[in-house]
Amino acid sequence: MTRRVVVTGVGTVNPTGLDVATSWDAIQNGRNGIGPLTMVNPDDFPAKVAGEIRDFTIEDYIDRKDARKMDRFTHFALVASFEAVKDANLTIDDSNAERVGVWIGSGIGGMHTFETQHEMFQKRGYRRVSPFMIPMMIPDMAAGQVSISLGAKGINSCTVTACASGANSIGDAFKVIQRGDADVMITGGAEAPITNMALAGFSANTALSKNPDPQTASRPFDLERDGFVISEGAGILVIEELEHALKRNAPIYAEVVGYGATGDAHHITAPAPEGEGGARAMQQALDDAGLQPTDIQYINAHGTSTEYNDKFETAAVKTVFGDHAYKLAMSSTKSMTGHLLGAAGGIEAIFTILAIRDSIIPPTINYETRDEVCDLDIVPNEARKASIQAAISNSLGFGGHNATLAFKKYEA
Repeated sequence: MTRRVVVTGVGTVNPTGLDVATSWDAIQNGRNGIGPLTMVNPDDFPAKVAGEIRDFTIEDYIDRKDARKMDRFTHFALVASFEAVKDANLTIDDSNAERVGVWIGSGIGGMHTFETQHEMFQKRGYRRVSPFMIPMMIPDMAAGQVSISLGAKGINSCTVTACASGANSIGDAFKVIQRGDADVMITGGAEAPITNMALAGFSANTALSKNPDPQTASRPFDLERDGFVISEGAGILVIEELEHALKRNAPIYAEVVGYGATGDAHHITAPAPEGEGGARAMQQALDDAGLQPTDIQYINAHGTSTEYNDKFETAAVKTVFGDHAYKLAMSSTKSMTGHLLGAAGGIEAIFTILAIRDSIIPPTINYETRDEVCDLDIVPNEARKASIQAAISNSLGFGGHNATLAFKKYEA
C-alpha cells in the first residue's frame, strides 16, 4: 500500500513578507511585494525593479559568526525552515533524527558569495579569498546547513533544475517518503539572485521586465507583459507520512498526492511549442494522484509574465484539461512576489496549499489588457472565494525542466 504524505508545516521569507501569515495576507489582498531595485545600481541595467527582501536581519535568527559563513540564499532557507518546523510542532531528537530528511533546491546558489569573493581575488589575490567560499556558494549548502542546524540526519539532497528547483525538490522529497526512506522531509527552495552578474545575464537574454513601475511590472497573462521581475527568498514545507503525523497529533494543511517531472528536449531557455513538456508534467501528476482533469479546481501557474511562458503554459493547460480548462481557475502569484527562480516552486506550493485550506483563490494582479491566446480564467486583480478539493502548482525551468505538484484537501 502506498504511504500517504501530508503537509504539516510551512515557512517562507519572500518579498511580500518574512513569514507565512504576513505573506498569505498580502497574497489574498493583492498586495505587491515588488519595489525599486536597490541591491545593485539600477543605472547599470534596463530592469529597474525587483522583489527584494527588506527589513531582514539574519542575526535575529542565528549567531553572527555562523551567518558570515553562509550565503544569503542559505539564510533564507534556514529562516523559512525554522518557521516550517515550528509550525509543524516537530521536535527532532535522537529518537527520530535518522528518519527526518532535508531536500532543498536552488537554481543558482551563492551568487553573492561568488561575486564578492571574485572581486576580492582580483584586488588582493587568492590568499584573501575566504576558505568558506566554496561551501558558501554551492547550491546544496542550504540543505546542508538546515540539516546541521536542525539535527536532521536522514537523506540530505538538493535538486538544481533552474526555476523548477523548488517544485522538483518537493516532488523528490514526496517520493522519498512514499517509498519508505524517511518519515518526515523538510523541503522546498531558496534563492538570492539579485546581484550584478545575475542581473547582467538575465538582462542580456532580455528576460527581465523593463517596466520601471514596481506596481505594474509583473503582469502575467496580460497582453502588455514584457518580462519577469527577479526576486529572492525561500519557501519551505514540512511533509510527513500520514500515520506518523497522526500519531503525534500534527496539524495537517493538505495532502500531497501527485508529482510530474518531464524534459522538453527542445531549447535551453524557450519552452517547447504549445507547452508540450509542461502538459506531460501536468498529466503525470494527475495520473500519479489518481485524479481526473475535472477533479482540479485551481492551478497555481508558473506564470512568469514573459511572452512565451504565459502563452505556452496556457496552451498546455488546454491540452491536458480540454473543456474543463475554461471552468477551473488559474492564477499567478508571481504578479505579487515576482519570480523567485529556484525558490518559486516552494513558495507557490505554500500558496496552493493555503488556497485549499482557506477556500480562497489568489488573484493575478496588474491584469488590464486581454491577450487572446491567454484566455483562461486567471482570477484578475481580486481574490475569489471558492471550495477547492484539489489543485496543482506548475514550475518550469531553463533547460526544459517541467515540474507539477498535485495537492488535495485532507480527508481521513
